[in-house]
Amino acid sequence: MMDSERVFRMSFAKVYPLLLNKAVKKGRTQEEVDAVICWLTGYSQAELDSLPPSMTYGSFFLHAPQPNPNRALIKGTVCGVRVEEVSDPLMREIRLLDKLIDELAKGKPLDKILRKG
Repeated sequence: MMDSERVFRMSFAKVYPLLLNKAVKKGRTQEEVDAVICWLTGYSQAELDSLPPSMTYGSFFLHAPQPNPNRALIKGTVCGVRVEEVSDPLMREIRLLDKLIDELAKGKPLDKILRKG
């Protein structure tokens, strides 16, 4: 199990290309990845594009403008971890994004990934 603190301290600028690559390799687009991130966190596209390179992954979620209330509808496992059972709230947010990017990479339609309630 990866050390949570280490994950929180990683730079979002380093994590983003990994998320993007995972989806793009499976035929998805950067626009779809950004749509998922914006839906989950409430960041606008402009805010996402202008994040400081020094922002940590933890800060990215802690400062999310408006976490989507429908993110509670995200269920299932990612990397063998059931996302709804992750006890640390910050790590749960990170796992939720992992789960959404996984769904994107597996070909799930964007309108199904962005839970409407």
